[in-house]
Amino acid sequence: MGLIKSIFMRAAIITGALLTFVSLINTNVQAKSSGSLTVSTFGLSTKQMQSDVLTPFSKKTNVKINTQFGDSATRLTQIEKNKNSNVDVVELSQNNALTANNEKVFQKLDFSKLKNFKYLSKSEQKLAKETNSIPYTINSVGIVYNAKKVGKITSWNQLWSSKLKNKISIPDVTTTFGPAMLYIAADDSGKSITSKSGASAFSALKSLKPNLVKTYIQSSDLANMFNSGEIQAAVVGDYAVGMLETSNSNLRYVVPNSGTYANYDTVSIVKGTKNLKAAYKYLDYRISKSVQKKVAKTSSLNNAPVNTKVKLSAANAKNKTYGKIADRAKTIDFKYVNAHLKNWITRWNSLINN
Repeated sequence: MGLIKSIFMRAAIITGALLTFVSLINTNVQAKSSGSLTVSTFGLSTKQMQSDVLTPFSKKTNVKINTQFGDSATRLTQIEKNKNSNVDVVELSQNNALTANNEKVFQKLDFSKLKNFKYLSKSEQKLAKETNSIPYTINSVGIVYNAKKVGKITSWNQLWSSKLKNKISIPDVTTTFGPAMLYIAADDSGKSITSKSGASAFSALKSLKPNLVKTYIQSSDLANMFNSGEIQAAVVGDYAVGMLETSNSNLRYVVPNSGTYANYDTVSIVKGTKNLKAAYKYLDYRISKSVQKKVAKTSSLNNAPVNTKVKLSAANAKNKTYGKIADRAKTIDFKYVNAHLKNWITRWNSLINN
C-alpha cells in the first residue's frame, strides 16, 4: 500500500507541475496577444521612430506594432483609395489631416479617453477638435545653406538673389511645406496670397525659377543634393535640420527674423479600425510628457513638444519651433489652401516642372 500511495503522490505532483506549466504558457500567450496596431507615419528618421516611440510603446502595452513609412500626402492617398488598408493609426501633416477629416477617413475621437489631452494648449485642443486628430509636434520652415559656398543667409528675400542662381531646392507644392513656400513667395511680392487666388505667389516663383535646381518630395533627398554640390541652399522644415547637419558639417540653418510658417503633425485613428483600444493608447502615449521629452532631443526625432509640461534645455531647443521661433511663427490657412490646391498643383507643375 505504501508503494501504491507513493506512486499516486508522485503522479499528483507531476500532474500539478504540468498544469502549472500549461497555465504559465497560457498566461504568456495572453500577455503577448494584447492586440496589434498598424501605424502609418513619416519616412524621415525611421530608426529613431522605431527605437524611441514604436518599440517602447509595444513593450509597455504588449501591443504588436506594424509600420508603414512614407511622405504624408502619399500615405493619405493610399488610405483614401483603399478602405481595407488595415492601417489603424495615421500620422499626417496638418493640411492632410484636415482633408482626411473632411472626407470622413478618421474615427470620431472621444477626447475623454486621452488623459494627456489636457496638457495641450487651448489652440491645440481647438485644432484637435476641428480636425478630429491630435497634434503631437509643431514644426516650421527655414533656410539651410552651405556657408562655405554662399556666405551667410539671414532673410527670405536672399533666395531671389542672382548669387544663388542654379543653387536652390524648394519643397514641392504637394509636400508638408509646399504651401508655406507659396506663402513665402507671396510675402516676397508684397501681396497677400489670398489676392487673386495666389497670383502674386506664382509671379514671385517665376522670378525665383532661375535659382532653382529642382524641387524635392522627401527631406532626406536634400542630403545627397548638398553633398554632391548639386545645391547650396534649400527651404526646409526644421525637423530635417539635424539629419542634414549630420550629413554635412558646412550646413547652417536660419529662421529669418521676419518670421516663419508653422505646421502641426497630427496623429489620428482610421475609421473602421478593429484595434480601437490600442489606437487610443497610442495617441495618448504620443503626447505623454516622457515621450514628448524623449523625441525632442536632437539625437532623436527633434520634435518640438506640444505637451505644456515639457521644458527643453537650450541644446534641445535648437532648430525647433520653440520659444522665440514659435513666437514669430505664422499660421497657414489650410482651409483656403486645400480649396485652391488642385489648381495650384496644375499651375506649379506648368511653371516649375517644365
